Amino acid sequence: MASVSVSHLILFIASMAIAASVAGVFTSSIGELSNAVSEQGVDVSSDVRTDVEIISDSGSDSIYDSGDETITIHVKNTGSETLAPVPGQVDLFVDGVFASDYTVTLEPDGGNIWRPGEVVRIDINDNLSSGDHRLKLIVNGDEEVFEFNT
Repeated sequence: MASVSVSHLILFIASMAIAASVAGVFTSSIGELSNAVSEQGVDVSSDVRTDVEIISDSGSDSIYDSGDETITIHVKNTGSETLAPVPGQVDLFVDGVFASDYTVTLEPDGGNIWRPGEVVRIDINDNLSSGDHRLKLIVNGDEEVFEFNT
């Protein structure tokens, strides 16, 4: 009779050890998953709060200066997210080609914080031929398309 009790005791201890190790693995995995979901939520929240609008007049002659070979657009922060008026914050494509030679200047004072409601001027150095052109602006996942003629 004692041998049955000892074998039951050994099986009980082994099953408790296995249950404890499985619970430890699940707790660790759930903690990592929770952290990943929290980080993703912060990124999505920033993307949702970011909204910009190109407010330049596409019919204006001031969009492209052929003498300087410069495209100038004005962009307003219409979202609730404060942005940095720096080239790293803004991605630009001119006629489907990534533009890397451009400057971003906060209007009118040239500060370094682009608050909601404020406007930046973007000057893109690019040699354009006469005709229709398309500019795509991406800020924090928010995409705007601007079509103009030179």
